[in-house]
Amino acid sequence: MPYSSLESVIEQSKEAYYLALRRTQGTIRTDQQDWNPWIEFFLRSLQRQKQRLERKIERERILLGDLPELSVAILELARERGRVTVMDAANATGASRNTIKDHLRVLTEQGHLTLHGAGRGTWYGLS
Repeated sequence: MPYSSLESVIEQSKEAYYLALRRTQGTIRTDQQDWNPWIEFFLRSLQRQKQRLERKIERERILLGDLPELSVAILELARERGRVTVMDAANATGASRNTIKDHLRVLTEQGHLTLHGAGRGTWYGLS
């Protein structure tokens, strides 16, 4: 799964970020420090991040659910290694090179993978 940045969640709620920061900073040099605004903002941001990741995972489950088992294995290999070749996929799955090539072609056509290079130097990366 591609990374998902907490920074982007905070960026989307800049006003609330600065408001919580000002409220907390305003009490730091007093006898009654109030960390609640900052802690509440941070926890809400984590909650939004968790929700975003849950939606991403669900979308991915739906996408992968429609793919043959060998195609899913090839995609997982590409995720783990950052790239995959025909030989990598054949060695990892035990499938024939021609079958692997067919699956790689379909995965590329569907936009799951991107083709890089040509001939013996060909490899595939996640789109």
